[in-house]
Amino acid sequence: MATDPAQAQAAPAIILVSPQLGENIGAAARAMLNCGLTDLRLVAPRDGWPNPAADRASVGALDLMPPVRVFDQLGEAIADLTMVYATTARDRQMVKPIVTARQAALESRVHLAVGGKVGFVFGPERTGLLSDDVSLANKLITVPLNPAFTSLNLGQAVLLIGYEWFQSGNETPASQLPMNGTLPATQAELQNFFAHLERELDACGFLRNLEARPHMIRNLRAMWQRAELTEQEVRTLHGMVKELTTLRAPRRRQ
Repeated sequence: MATDPAQAQAAPAIILVSPQLGENIGAAARAMLNCGLTDLRLVAPRDGWPNPAADRASVGALDLMPPVRVFDQLGEAIADLTMVYATTARDRQMVKPIVTARQAALESRVHLAVGGKVGFVFGPERTGLLSDDVSLANKLITVPLNPAFTSLNLGQAVLLIGYEWFQSGNETPASQLPMNGTLPATQAELQNFFAHLERELDACGFLRNLEARPHMIRNLRAMWQRAELTEQEVRTLHGMVKELTTLRAPRRRQ
């Protein structure tokens, strides 16, 4: 089932100018849908539209998006937009603001939130956008990459811009620890384990150096604290220490 076209209005449009290969169009569509973008517009695609190669390369993405719109000129493709970003890696000698993809994504969310419509324009695989096309944009996007090699294919370029768009509204924690049904160990549980371990380390002679003992204990406690142990892990460690103690007992009697 295709996505409701009304949903596409809440996110930027992707405009591909004179794309040459259907495979690249399909790869761009796949990248778009990965990042929650569904409004794909083509300007004078070289091999026409529809394109079976694009369908195959999209891995089903085109089936889940509103119908692709095709235009003869870039001006027609962006006519309904109120903010247009042109992607380019070259200095165009034009007085236009140049922003990173991340900044463009943040600006786009603000612009869309007040009822605007945003589009990102990409040029042909071989040449990039013509200066006449760039002149129609409000702002330029240049991605900081290795200055000795900035070449991206069309799908990569769309994914890069789309990813920044998606991340600008994504609230996934930067770091998380799935607990899988258990809970973090409490300090009381940790202290109980420390006492158990230290008793057994004393019993086996590991902490026999009285001068070094306090420092060794502090290091051991710091190590276990860094591990962010769960309740289950602490129980497992108690069992492990107990088993080691049980195995050691017969040797003491020899």
